[in-house]
Amino acid sequence: MHILTTTSASLDDLIEPVDLRQKPADVVALSFTDSDLAGLANAWKADAENLPSMRLASLRDLRHPMSVDLWIDSVASHAKVILVRILGGYDWWRYGCDQLASAAREKGIALALLPGESHDEDLRLIEASTLPRVELDALLGYFREGGPENMKALVARLAGLAGAKAAAIAPVVVPKAGFYDPERGILNDERAFCEQSGDCDPSHPPVNIPLVPILFYRSMLLAADVAPIDALVEALKAQGLRPAPIFVSSLKDKDSLALVEAALAQLNPVAIVTATAFAAGAEPGAETLFDRAGVPVFQVIVATTRREAWEGSPRGLAPADLAMHVVMPELDGRILAGAISFKAESEVDPALGFRAFANRPEPDRVEQVARRIAAHLRLRQTPPKARKLVILIPDYPSAPGRTGYAVGLDVPNSVLAMLHDLKGAGYGVESIPESPRALLDLIETGGHGLALEDYVALATTLPTEARNAVQAAWGAPDAARGTQSFPFRAATFGNITVALAPDRGRSADRRADYHDPTLPPRHALLAFGLWLQKSLGVHAIVHVGAHGTLEWLPGKTVALSQTCFPEIVTGSLPVVYPFIVSNPGEAAQAKRRISAVTLGHLPPPLAAAGLDENHHKLERLVDEYAQADGLDRRRRDRLAKLIVETAAQTGLATEAGVAKTDAPDEALRRIDAWLCDLKDFAIKDGLHVYGRAEADEPDDARRASAEAERKNLIAALDGRHVKAGPSGAPARGRTDVLPTGRNLFTSDPRTMPTPTAFDLGKAASDEIMRTYLQGHGDWPRALVIDLWGSASLRTGGEEIAQGLALMGCRPQWDAATGRVTGIEVLPPAALGRPRVDVTWRISGLFRDMFPTQIALIDAAARAVATRDEDDHENPLAATTRASGKVEPRIFGSSPGTYGAGLEDLLSTGDWQAREELGRAYLDAASHAYGGAEGEGVSAPGAFADRIAEADLLVHTGDDPGRDILEGSADVAFIGGFTAALATLGKNADVIVLDTSDPHKPRPRSVTEAVGRVVRARATNARFIAGQMRHGPRGASEFAETVDRLIGFAETTNAIPGALIEAVHDAYVGNDDVRAFMLRENPAAARFIAERFATARRRGLWHPLRNSIDDDLAALIDEASAKEVPA
Repeated sequence: MHILTTTSASLDDLIEPVDLRQKPADVVALSFTDSDLAGLANAWKADAENLPSMRLASLRDLRHPMSVDLWIDSVASHAKVILVRILGGYDWWRYGCDQLASAAREKGIALALLPGESHDEDLRLIEASTLPRVELDALLGYFREGGPENMKALVARLAGLAGAKAAAIAPVVVPKAGFYDPERGILNDERAFCEQSGDCDPSHPPVNIPLVPILFYRSMLLAADVAPIDALVEALKAQGLRPAPIFVSSLKDKDSLALVEAALAQLNPVAIVTATAFAAGAEPGAETLFDRAGVPVFQVIVATTRREAWEGSPRGLAPADLAMHVVMPELDGRILAGAISFKAESEVDPALGFRAFANRPEPDRVEQVARRIAAHLRLRQTPPKARKLVILIPDYPSAPGRTGYAVGLDVPNSVLAMLHDLKGAGYGVESIPESPRALLDLIETGGHGLALEDYVALATTLPTEARNAVQAAWGAPDAARGTQSFPFRAATFGNITVALAPDRGRSADRRADYHDPTLPPRHALLAFGLWLQKSLGVHAIVHVGAHGTLEWLPGKTVALSQTCFPEIVTGSLPVVYPFIVSNPGEAAQAKRRISAVTLGHLPPPLAAAGLDENHHKLERLVDEYAQADGLDRRRRDRLAKLIVETAAQTGLATEAGVAKTDAPDEALRRIDAWLCDLKDFAIKDGLHVYGRAEADEPDDARRASAEAERKNLIAALDGRHVKAGPSGAPARGRTDVLPTGRNLFTSDPRTMPTPTAFDLGKAASDEIMRTYLQGHGDWPRALVIDLWGSASLRTGGEEIAQGLALMGCRPQWDAATGRVTGIEVLPPAALGRPRVDVTWRISGLFRDMFPTQIALIDAAARAVATRDEDDHENPLAATTRASGKVEPRIFGSSPGTYGAGLEDLLSTGDWQAREELGRAYLDAASHAYGGAEGEGVSAPGAFADRIAEADLLVHTGDDPGRDILEGSADVAFIGGFTAALATLGKNADVIVLDTSDPHKPRPRSVTEAVGRVVRARATNARFIAGQMRHGPRGASEFAETVDRLIGFAETTNAIPGALIEAVHDAYVGNDDVRAFMLRENPAAARFIAERFATARRRGLWHPLRNSIDDDLAALIDEASAKEVPA
């Protein structure tokens, strides 16, 4: 019998241990909150000569076990009384609780471990304490009531426990919630507030100034730490608003909630501002007081991040602030207005051995938040007839023929639908175009622009640092333009302007520049933003579809500064952003960087692909074979030979993974499975039009969603609150995202991977191992996993779970909150196979959104690397022993940048050898990530070393409504890996793991994955007909498919020419489709012909017809002649 030894690693293990270097004292107190510590410090200093010695420390400094041990040995073990307040309960400081409990019992120390509100929250704290329950409840009472007098009483009580003479004074009751005025302090109730403002005196008319409550924490008030609130009050007054600060214990405290609800009912506010963290709802999506109030709710951040850290960080906020002040409040549908303060530290108090931290407002951030709130109210107060809007059409990826391309959405038809809806709602809309083509033509020839001299004058209002950065990158505006104006592609329909934002960078570099925040936007984009804000004077931006330019401009990930370009270009304008419901990560980017209200919209309707006539014939032969099997052996054998030969002739055998060495039975099994796979493939049956459902739509949920999309677009533009709604892929079972039209929120990242996601991810990892073992006769020793932000949010972290399971690890979850606290490393005997050395290639969005998960993965890798196990059982530990150090295993692009590195080369075609693509991929993954904060450090060459050792890449696709020939990311990441292998002279497998049905993960090769999409979707008559219903946007879908198909051929050398030929014949070779493209989108027709010509020139496709090259040249000429000049 073998003992199975399981070890664990906490996220706190990654924190650098610190020695606080405090001297012993009779009383020591710890807390996570600065307000607790500041209150205790002030209370002790008020009567220090009559009190025992005291030491204070923040639990944030005592997270690492070594830090805890040092502090206990040098300070706590010499104390008479130890007080610790742990807001998250026992599990948030498990090691410290255990060690203090042991030391206190050994030394006879009075130990009080206190929770946030009630000991009923966590009885384990009572068990670990040495004081009786009655004493613990009494001590907690002082914290619950708070304020200077109660802190003095608490310090006196602690002195008594330490042996000093001190009278026990009961806590003084302080209101849980109430009104606050910077000059008058606490006001008893809302009537006191209205008396102050003059609304309650019948002899005087009411004050007709829009009222805006500010909700903030009672603890700030009781700690006299309300400078950010005071500053915001003054800033809102300067914007012509009437702020009404209201302090609350919590938005989940019933007394606080009752007061706020009563105040909102009486005061009739036009908006609500809240500086509280977390979510107000009991469950995600549950109705909150904000839903009942019906006015927009603005989230302002009183950050625990230190100002210096915020100023120097491309992320902006620490992981804890991101979760508490950004992610969780999104569950209420709050609009992120920005950060207004950061922590400032004082000098160390030698008597207490403690450095206090206080909230310090950031003046320009307070003013920007006030301007943003005022802009929303300006929109609300302007009559619809007079409101000026700009509807932005996405121009990403800025390839010819893809103007208005957004994932799953027919943008031109959606814009026309919106114009009609706005006109019906009373907006000043005129001369709506008759067709999408007419709309796009008007935009291209609209004649709008900003004179150079006007731009130069307006640009002086921009921050000097930003102006200098643009000047350094692009030169003076006249030198950059060579003209006297900046022309914009825009058309005006009454008070509504429909426009395309200018390119961020040089036209030749467009696609790469979108995700390259190291390059400032060019003058034309700044001019466009100034034109919208100053010249056109729009009240709001409506951005139609995922995704655009503005949210990807250079600057911090969240909590932007005045030099961040998303803010510079959009100013304080309200942004309403219809966004596909299945792309939560990029929707969050828009919410957090341009303060968008992201209204989820439906994905396109899906339908089973079925089979084309040729595949039907093959399927009938397979059916005949099944009937003959066991009845007529000779006929069966003839059919088997015919099936395999037919599949080989059509290229289907290669696409199905049939090897020349396969026995007939195995070949037939693969062909049959392949036909079934094609038939069941879910294809888009057209595209979605925002706020519209087909006239004969049988699905109640889709009809309800269309209605909600229309209704909430108008509601958002009316300045009303839009209820929050979850994001995810409906086709993967997330029916809770319906109806769409709600303000999208994402998951709490601290819970990922969830237990369910881990089970599914482990099953997928087992399938990966089985597939590799079947193909190679041995287990893989090392592999690379792609990790993406939106995919992780959609699945709850299944992809993270895959890698952990392959390493032989599983997460540890806090039982009370479901949050991940660490990992367990399982013994080899429990795995039944060797561990795999996993390298993770994370996307830029994953890096920005999941610092805690990066820390979790790093903790797992370090724990596995240091295990004492045989080399064959643990290749990561073997590598570590050989090198003498733990090498990084998480890689991504440098902080603030995005992409796989080869998007620019693929876009421009400016490359000769495939190795150039591979080198670009390797160079882009320039940083290694890890540590407690998930931070990145430059690690040139380290990722290449990991690629060289890899046996395979695992690239997961989870969304049934999206395939790998849509969007540039799949080509860039899969193709980049494959090209990098060639650059390094190595070989490895690539598994495209289909988890669209999470209970049936299906690994495929690149050839199989691309072939499946080509045969089932790209060349499918139903798919083609569905796209042709959507005019120019449908043609852009064809262009997207061709671009990605050729991209895979260029990067992987795994795409048979038969697949390229099949798509060519379906689009260019079909007279009806060709005529459609030339009529509706000649730019797409030209681009498609050029890409096919590129495939010919690079030797990727060798068609049998000699006329192909001439045909393509003729199509290019004909399409070019039909394009509308800008």
